[in-house]
Amino acid sequence: MPELTPTDLRTRLATALPEALIEVEPLAITPPPAHGPQPGLFHPPDPFIYPDHLVAAALFVRDTLGYTFLSDIAVVDYLHAGCFELVYRFYHPAGGPGIVLRVRVPRDAPSVPSLTPYWPAANFHEREAFDLFGIEFVGHPYLRRIYMWDEFEGFPMRKDFPRQGDKYLGSDE
Repeated sequence: MPELTPTDLRTRLATALPEALIEVEPLAITPPPAHGPQPGLFHPPDPFIYPDHLVAAALFVRDTLGYTFLSDIAVVDYLHAGCFELVYRFYHPAGGPGIVLRVRVPRDAPSVPSLTPYWPAANFHEREAFDLFGIEFVGHPYLRRIYMWDEFEGFPMRKDFPRQGDKYLGSDE
C-alpha cells in the first residue's frame, strides 16, 4: 500500500508543478471571542493549490501518483476570513491513507475549475457545493441545484445565511 505524507505530496508537486502550489496564512478557528481564551490557528499540512492549477494538480495525483479515487469534495466556510476552502480527498486503489489537496477561493466570487470531466464522481460533490455554498465549477457539464428547488434564493450552508425569520421558515421577523 502506498503511503504519501502531506510533506511528500507537497515535495512531489513542487517538483512537477511548482506554479500550482500556494503558501497560505493560517486561519483562526473562530473569530476572536470578546472574552476568554484566544482561538487556535488552523493550518493543515496538506498542500494548497491555486484554483487555476487544480485540474493539473489533480491529474498529477491521479496519473503520476496513482490516486485514482476521488472520494469527496468538502467545503469549509471561513466567514471571518472571507474565503471558502475546498478539500479534495483522493485514495489509492491499493489502499492506505488518502491524500488531500486544498483550494481557497474568495466568498464574494467563489469559482474553481470542474473535475467532473476527469472524474465523473465529482459531479455530485460539485453540484452539492454549488447548491449549498454557491461555488461555481467552471466547465461543469450540468451545474444546477441538487437539493434545493430551482426558485430557492441563497445558499443555506453559508455561515451568513439567515437561520431565523427568513421567508422559508414562515416567519415575518
